[in-house]
Amino acid sequence: MEDGRTAAVLDRRDSTAHSMVTEEIQTRVDRPRALERVEREPRPTPAGALEPLEAMRDDELARFCRMSYPALVVAMAALLCMVPFLPGDPVARRLFAGGLVTYAAGGTWLRFRVRDPTQFNEANLVVIAISGVIAACATVYYWGVFSPAPIAVAAVVFMACLDGGVPHAAIAYAACAIVQAAVSIAIITGMIEDRGLIQADYATSITQVITQIVIQCTLLAAFVGGRTMRRITKDSIIQLDRAARETAKREALIEEIRQEVERAAGANRQGRYSDHILGSFRIGLVIGRGAMGEVYEARHVHTNKPAAVKVLLMSHLGNPEYLERFAREARAVAALDSPHVVRILEVGESGKIPYLAMERLEGVELAAWLRGRRQLPQGEVVTLVGQIASGLEVARRRGIVHRDLKPHNVFCSHRDDGAPLWKILDFGVSKLADHGGSLTHDRVVGTPAYMAPEQACGRDVDHRADVYGLGAIAYRALTGQSPFTVRGTPNVLFDVAYRVPPRPGSLASLPAAVEDVLAVALAKNPDDRFTTANELADALRAAYLGTPDPQLAPRAARILDAAPWGALLRPEDEGR
Repeated sequence: MEDGRTAAVLDRRDSTAHSMVTEEIQTRVDRPRALERVEREPRPTPAGALEPLEAMRDDELARFCRMSYPALVVAMAALLCMVPFLPGDPVARRLFAGGLVTYAAGGTWLRFRVRDPTQFNEANLVVIAISGVIAACATVYYWGVFSPAPIAVAAVVFMACLDGGVPHAAIAYAACAIVQAAVSIAIITGMIEDRGLIQADYATSITQVITQIVIQCTLLAAFVGGRTMRRITKDSIIQLDRAARETAKREALIEEIRQEVERAAGANRQGRYSDHILGSFRIGLVIGRGAMGEVYEARHVHTNKPAAVKVLLMSHLGNPEYLERFAREARAVAALDSPHVVRILEVGESGKIPYLAMERLEGVELAAWLRGRRQLPQGEVVTLVGQIASGLEVARRRGIVHRDLKPHNVFCSHRDDGAPLWKILDFGVSKLADHGGSLTHDRVVGTPAYMAPEQACGRDVDHRADVYGLGAIAYRALTGQSPFTVRGTPNVLFDVAYRVPPRPGSLASLPAAVEDVLAVALAKNPDDRFTTANELADALRAAYLGTPDPQLAPRAARILDAAPWGALLRPEDEGR
C-alpha cells in the first residue's frame, strides 16, 4: 500500500489456512454434514425477512383469532341464556337477538376464512365491522340509550380501531355514533317511544342531553384513542425494524472487518521467498496470504516495473491437486484477454516452485471500498456490474466459470482519464467447462456468502453461478448488506440453499425495477436467472434509467411468488 492506495493482486486471500477454513476458497464442507445438521436446528428469522406492516398484520390476525372464540361464546350464551328470560319490549328483544345472530354469523364466517391468512384483509374486516355494528346498535336499542350499553359499545369501537385500516375503523365508529345520536334525539324529542330495558324518564331533558353528549365524547375518544394507539404501535414496529436492520448491517460490517483483519495477518512482512529471484522478478514483502498461496510484491529484474507474484505454499508443493489447481488458474487467466480481468505477465517454475506473475494494480478492492462507504450510488453500481460482466463474458466464451466472485475479488483501478476500471481477481477455483468437471471432489469450494445455491449444495455449476455471484455483489453494493449475514459456514450454506435474502427495498431506497433485477439474478433455480452476466448488466442499466424490459416485472413476480423475499424454503423445494 503506497500513499493510501492499495496494491491489489490476483489472490489477496484471508489470513492463514486454519482461520480461513470457514470463509475462503479452501472451504470444503461435506453437504450432508453441513446442511442436514443445520436443517435440524431452529433457524432464526433474519432482519428484513418480515416487513413491519406484515408483522403488524400478523399480530392483528393473531389477536383476532385469540379473541374471536370468546366473543362468539359470549354472543351465543347471551342469545341462548339471556334473551329468552329477559323482560322488555318484544320488538327490541327480537332486534337484540337478531343482532347477536348477525355478529355470530359474521365472526364465524371470518374465522373460517382466516384459516388461509391471506384472506385476512381490509374487505373481510369491513364485513365483520358491519356485523359488529349491527349487533352493537341492536344492543343499545334493547338495553336503552341511557343504559351502560353505549359505554360497552365504546370498548368495541376502541378494539375495532386497533385493527385494520381507516374504512374498518370509520364504519365501526360512525355507525355506532350515528345510531346512538339518532335514537337518543328521537327519544328526547318524543318522536319515538323509549323501548329500552333501562330508561331515563325520571331525568330532565337537559340531563338527558348532557348524558348523550358524554356518551358521544366517549365514543369519539374510543375512536381517536384506538387509532392513535394503532399509529403508535405501527411507528414502534417500524422503528424497531429499522433498528434491527441497522444492527444487522453493523454486525455484517463488523464481520467484514474481522475477516479483513484475518486477511491482513501475515501481510507486509518478509516471507520465505523475499529477496529471491523467481523467473524475471525479484521478490519483496508478502502482500497477501491465503490457504493455497502467498502473494509477494515484486519488480522485474531488468525493467524494475512493479508486479505481483503468487507462489504456492510450501506445504502444498507435494499435493498434485493443489499443483493442478495452481496451473489451471494460470491457464485460465492467461487465456482471458479483457481489460476487466487481471493481466498475466509470466507463468513459470523456478527450482520446482511454480509461480504466477501478474500486473500490480493501484487502487482499492471493492470490499475495502464498501467498508468505507457502506453503499455505492446506483450509477456507480451500474458501471461496476457492467464492467465485471464484460470480463465474465470473456471467461464464459472460454468455458471458464470463476466460482468465487465476491467484493474481495473485484478491484477498482483507474483509466488514464481517471474513470474507474473494475477488474476481476483470483481464478484460483475456476472451473474449466471443457474439462468436464473440477478438482473439488463434489465438495463445497468458494466463499459461502456469495456462492450460488447449487454450488452451496455441492452440485455441478455453470456460468450462471457467476451471474448469481455478480447479483450478490450488486445486492451488497446497493443495500449495504450482503445477502446472508449469519456466521459460520454451515449456517451460511443453509441460508444460501434454503432462504431468500431480505427485500432490497427494506434495506435501501431502490426502484421497484432494480429490485426485480436482483430477484432474477439471485433466483435459487439457475434456469430462472439471467442467461449471462451481460444480460444482468443490461437489465440493471435499463432499470436504473427507468426503461426496464416489460418482461422483467412478470419474470420477477413468478420467482417471488414461489420464493418471496425473506422466505425460508423447505429443503424439498430446493432448486425449484
